[in-house]
Amino acid sequence: MKKYSRPDTAVGVDGNGAKNSSARLSFVTERAPSVTIIFVIALALVVVVMVMATSVLTLFSDADQYADANTLKKIHFTQTLSSSADPSISGIDQRHIGLVLSPNEGTIYDGSMTFAASGPVDVLILHALTADDLKKTADTDMLIWTVDNQTQYAASVIGPAADAGTIEFTGAAVALYAHKEFTATVSVDGWVRGQPTPVLMQTIEVNVPPDGPHLQLARANVPAVIPMHEGMYNGKSLLYVITDVNDADYASAISKVQGWDINTAPGLDSSAIPEDALKEVYVFRNGVKGDGLYGYQLEVFSSTPVDSAYSALTRVVEVSWRPGQNWIILDSVEDITRAEEAGRIVFATSDNDDDDDNVIIANIHQIVWPSSSSTTSTDDNDHKVNIRDDAEFDDAMEYGGGQITEIDTDNMTVTFVAHRGWGPDGQTTYHIVTGATPERPAGVLGVEFVPVYASLVDSSAAKDLYIFENGVTGTGSMGFQPAIFGSIPGDDAYTPLWRVHTVEWNNPDADAGVLENISDIEAFREADVLTAGIARPTNSYYILNAPIIDPFQ
Repeated sequence: MKKYSRPDTAVGVDGNGAKNSSARLSFVTERAPSVTIIFVIALALVVVVMVMATSVLTLFSDADQYADANTLKKIHFTQTLSSSADPSISGIDQRHIGLVLSPNEGTIYDGSMTFAASGPVDVLILHALTADDLKKTADTDMLIWTVDNQTQYAASVIGPAADAGTIEFTGAAVALYAHKEFTATVSVDGWVRGQPTPVLMQTIEVNVPPDGPHLQLARANVPAVIPMHEGMYNGKSLLYVITDVNDADYASAISKVQGWDINTAPGLDSSAIPEDALKEVYVFRNGVKGDGLYGYQLEVFSSTPVDSAYSALTRVVEVSWRPGQNWIILDSVEDITRAEEAGRIVFATSDNDDDDDNVIIANIHQIVWPSSSSTTSTDDNDHKVNIRDDAEFDDAMEYGGGQITEIDTDNMTVTFVAHRGWGPDGQTTYHIVTGATPERPAGVLGVEFVPVYASLVDSSAAKDLYIFENGVTGTGSMGFQPAIFGSIPGDDAYTPLWRVHTVEWNNPDADAGVLENISDIEAFREADVLTAGIARPTNSYYILNAPIIDPFQ
């Protein structure tokens, strides 16, 4: 595949078909009426194919340069298209165009495209221009694309021409462009932002909700009330919950302390987790009495979500004061480090041993945390997790928009939304979501964006999770049936970290049904009825921290 770079020159024509010096592309309907009608019809047909193949992700608010561009949807499709004559260029300079993503007012596309064409093609990317932009470019050689001489786009023709390639794009439209007729097969993985107003006379709505069979599970969303604990970071208070620990004895001990059962997650093996995805919490086994897990001073954390390197995957370091020492409160990692170097405390775990199997890894989620990482900051305002606007639980509750309905500091509990799904063999499961990467899916879900989770994509500490992009509508994260998890608590390698795969029915109207286990997915994939593959929204791997829990305990 050839790497694209912008060509040195491009050719435009004036209204009489002669080459003009400004090299503008001007697709104006009155210049070639009959050809233009054919062109518009062809474009509309391409849009129909595109929309039918497009998979939609749930909406979420997203500030953008367009006032109405406040929604984001996932697009992921493969289609074959045929080119149409470019109506603004004729004669020896006649061009052909195949529209992949159509231009719409207020719409921006972002993602990647892979194509294979019957002959060499360039890639044409359009960029919306405001009235001020048009004034600034009036005396330049910028290429302009328009269908009505009113709505105009800057056109980037990316070459050199090739019959196959892959390109990343951000723009108002994407097309293939060539001197001769061609057919091409394209695969697009990306996002569409905005609520479009038709430009090319389309009568189709991109945001039409899916039709067809609907699955409404009973108790699809239920409250999960989890006990919170207080900890410290740089002398400031924070609140947190524990959902998983890799050591069964430690999980049992913490469950008894807090009166709520946490999972044993053997998959959280420290040797399988990249070092940048691990942080520390210091737990005191003696010293000053307090509200810590063991009845002594509060736990001390090495990071918070304010830090870009934050992670909920936490190495537990147990701290014990040596005999004869004067006990004091150590409220920062710096204080603890100085005390250990002075020989006043000892790290009383096997964290310094060669046996990685004895290192305790906990999945600890901060609910409220200091707004600054500085020990000298006077800013006492706290950050906290996103609270949902709709706090009333029902089976039709949206999956995204936040995963917590209440933080109760009086009773030291936090209420998560527990979503119903299936385990690998069809078991009923409930899960909560606490963090994700990349940033856009995290924003959709309303959870913390945790960039370091991306390093887990090839780790055994992350298991496979299958979400559905089309088919039977329901309470899943993308508006279709609930997800299927590749592991559940009790499995030898269970982990709360998930490598997200998307499942797409090839012909949803004819074949889509409800799948309840991994074997169902594999059987239909082998029969070429559906496609399943690792998700890469915005060209990044999709990793979720989503512990499977018992919300009814």
